[in-house]
Amino acid sequence: MPKRSNYWLGALLVFGAAFGFALKGIFIKSAYQYGVGTISLLSLRFIFAAPFYIFTILRKRFKEEAHPKVSTSTWLKLFGVGFIGYYISAYFNLLGLNYITASLERILLFVYPTFVLILSAIIFKKKISPLQWLALGITYFGIFIAFLKNFDAHQQKDIWLGAFWVVLSGFTYAFYLISSDGLIAKLGTTRFTSWVILSAFVPTLIHCYTVNQLNILNFPIPVYTISLSIAVFSTVLPTFMLSEGIKRVGSGNASIIASIGPIFTIVLATTFLGETIWLEQIIGTVFVLIGVFLISWKGKK
Repeated sequence: MPKRSNYWLGALLVFGAAFGFALKGIFIKSAYQYGVGTISLLSLRFIFAAPFYIFTILRKRFKEEAHPKVSTSTWLKLFGVGFIGYYISAYFNLLGLNYITASLERILLFVYPTFVLILSAIIFKKKISPLQWLALGITYFGIFIAFLKNFDAHQQKDIWLGAFWVVLSGFTYAFYLISSDGLIAKLGTTRFTSWVILSAFVPTLIHCYTVNQLNILNFPIPVYTISLSIAVFSTVLPTFMLSEGIKRVGSGNASIIASIGPIFTIVLATTFLGETIWLEQIIGTVFVLIGVFLISWKGKK
């Protein structure tokens, strides 16, 4: 019985993390209405999130009597992975949301498991099974269906540009994921999560300084409220909830549970942003989720 309750707790944590990540696009689109730039918003997100991760690292350090020694090469790899996963990927994602709706962004971004599969085949020579090829086909067919209707929506300018940035964000995030396994084993989940996000903090601020000399203190009050919400509800809490959830249910099951994310975003975008959702987009989303489910289920063991 304790094992069953532990599993359900893990499933609940992953479910909550998926909801938190789904909120991110809603928050970002809301912030853009106040004229805040992409890199400024990303900087504010990290400024508000960083103290939580620094506190976590310090608390863990003082709590543990012995600390596993980490080599210089491991630290360098960690910072490189964080740079790609939480600076490059996050910036591309926010950039794409300038041009497309939050619901379409989430569908496009959810293609990252297919990139994980393809990159693993190229880099690690892992064979793609016939079922996985079928899953790839289903996923990309779903994206095509969901994407096609948006060309009739005149409110979305430069849709190709937005889609390009979001898909590129998914690709870089997939590269981050396949580079993380060995580091998580060496550092532990909580320590790894905190350090990779902090690794993106400095390059983000440097980027912001080159663009606007870190002029991020003169926005309307709602921008800071939304930025704090992104930091807490779509960064800090989901990352730790997902880590704890994976411990309890495994990465395969976590991927399947988290696939509810695009559905959350569609409902939230319709409710809070007034975005129009078409039948084609819902059908496309279903195909994407089926494809991602098959990929995640195949890798569950």
